[in-house]
Amino acid sequence: MHIPNKFKQDDLDKLKEIIVEYPFATLVSYCESGLEANHLPFVLKECDGKVLLQGHIAKVNDLWKNLENEAEVLVVFNGPNCYVSPNYYPTKKQHGKAVPTWNYVTVHAKGALSFIYDDAWNLQMINALTDQHEASQIMPWSTVDAPANYIQKMLPAVVGLQIDVSSITGQWKLSQNQPEQNQKGVVEGLSKDARGDSQKIAALVGEYTLNKE
Repeated sequence: MHIPNKFKQDDLDKLKEIIVEYPFATLVSYCESGLEANHLPFVLKECDGKVLLQGHIAKVNDLWKNLENEAEVLVVFNGPNCYVSPNYYPTKKQHGKAVPTWNYVTVHAKGALSFIYDDAWNLQMINALTDQHEASQIMPWSTVDAPANYIQKMLPAVVGLQIDVSSITGQWKLSQNQPEQNQKGVVEGLSKDARGDSQKIAALVGEYTLNKE
């Protein structure tokens, strides 16, 4: 990923926050048949100083057959993003030199992928994934809410994934390349837009430009 210096994110805590908040990612791999992309949620774990990503695929997915164990993969996590209109830039009214763009937050994690066939490990991973996403429910669902024999029959139908992360890079493209008056215009314009992530991006532009020390 090409990252201009203005947009580079080096804060590991911020990178991990995006992984936790936006866990549904694209797993990109390369095998004999070529490039392959799988879309699935991951749980971030830290153990002995290592950053790990854990998830699973259905056993009918041939990824575990086509890819060697510990093959290098790329996982792309997309945070908030939105369209930015030139109309938000006060400088557009002055000289007209403005074009549309897209503001976004994204994290790329590279590492070695291992396939896990152990039912106990996979159950623990599924519980962790479920607990993370059920936390906001009034009555969080758990695997123990389902019949035990039902869960045990389903476990052999999945293959666990664990990625030992070797590098994490991030790009926070938040109008840092614009003059202050345009940054203020972006914040004002997006703050009035209720669609998608516009208001989240507005807050981030303010945090990383106007309010930056």
